[in-house]
Amino acid sequence: MAYDVRTRLRDLRRAFHRHPEPGWREFQTTARIVEELERIGVDEIAVGREALSTAQRMAVPDSDELEPWLERAREAGVRENVLERTVNGHTGVVGVLERGDGPTIGLRVDMDAISMTESDLAEHRPAAEGFRSEHEGYMHACGHDAHIAIALGTIEAIEESDFEGTLKVFFQPAEEISGGGKAMAEGGYLEDVDHLLALHIGLDHPTGEIVAGVEKPLAMAHLTATFEGASAHAGKAPNEGGNAMQAAATAIQNAYAIPRHSDGQTRVNVGRIEGGTASNVIAEEITIDAEVRGETTGLMEYMRTELERVCYAAAEMHDCDVTPRVVSESPRADSHPALRELVGSVARDVDGVDRVIPSTEFGVSEDVTYLMNRVQDNGGLTSYLLVGTDHPTNHHTPTFDIDERSLEIGTGVLSATILELSRRPV
Repeated sequence: MAYDVRTRLRDLRRAFHRHPEPGWREFQTTARIVEELERIGVDEIAVGREALSTAQRMAVPDSDELEPWLERAREAGVRENVLERTVNGHTGVVGVLERGDGPTIGLRVDMDAISMTESDLAEHRPAAEGFRSEHEGYMHACGHDAHIAIALGTIEAIEESDFEGTLKVFFQPAEEISGGGKAMAEGGYLEDVDHLLALHIGLDHPTGEIVAGVEKPLAMAHLTATFEGASAHAGKAPNEGGNAMQAAATAIQNAYAIPRHSDGQTRVNVGRIEGGTASNVIAEEITIDAEVRGETTGLMEYMRTELERVCYAAAEMHDCDVTPRVVSESPRADSHPALRELVGSVARDVDGVDRVIPSTEFGVSEDVTYLMNRVQDNGGLTSYLLVGTDHPTNHHTPTFDIDERSLEIGTGVLSATILELSRRPV
């Protein structure tokens, strides 16, 4: 590498941290990844439509939300020949390194940011050291900037090694809105992958700790439901209205009364409500945003069906119509024990690793499960590992940050695992 590995990984992570972009709007991020892959000298770079299935994208914003981000990237000097491949929200990259006969190994990382204003407190290191988000109202509050840096460091380390086989690195957009996993899984580049690795940084695991593979991620679905009634004067003729607010409130209350299932964990939450015009007007239209989760894909589908039933019943009770819609979803997929075991055995010999945990229950949701299921359906093995990092506050908070020592540790674990898989596939 051109200079010290730790410095390079730190600089990459901070560059991505300064320019966070939300799902399907990662135009600058995509372009910077392309530049880095070109510098490394990979054999193939697929961008946007080349890397994923347009038809399988979920939760894609309207053009009026996409265009300002595209124009911002253009004003920042992003190359037009990259931008034209990402228009209409076609972000994401697959980089392919071909080094002769051997297994095909995949590595997937996410790349989108969160809609959250980053702290400007002096004790928040990105603010103190000059790499706080330059896109106000958005930040990398979950470590995806670190994931990208680790993936780029890994593919560079493999390019410089005696690796034999094919390495495909998937830089997936729109994970935070569960919109990109299925599209990338159906993009064609997974069909010959023998082993797929994925990672997340932190999640309350300290620097130096590695979880070789997670189990039991919750299957999840994001839904919206729009209630439509009829407006009326709230004082003079409330009986003439169809109260969409009351229908929505009934649905929200009853959603939390959906029976939990004896087969495993289930979750439901309504996180947002929008609509109405004034306090003296019967609300004509109200939209709620909700999510359901389940320990299995079947349990998630049970919760989704029950939530839709609750919405229909509430609408009928209050003389309204309702249109529920699934915005995005993801199934369950587990790490394979044999691949977890190999990751763990390799990680124990990597500098900076103090402790290896064979597996842990994930307890949250991630749309990498689409890619994992695709590889598993084709007879391959997958593992989703955790790279510990000290983080001063929780994920998805304005003061989230990482211990940058974990970048080199993550790169070391992944590159060593990929090399070991090329020598003795499991």
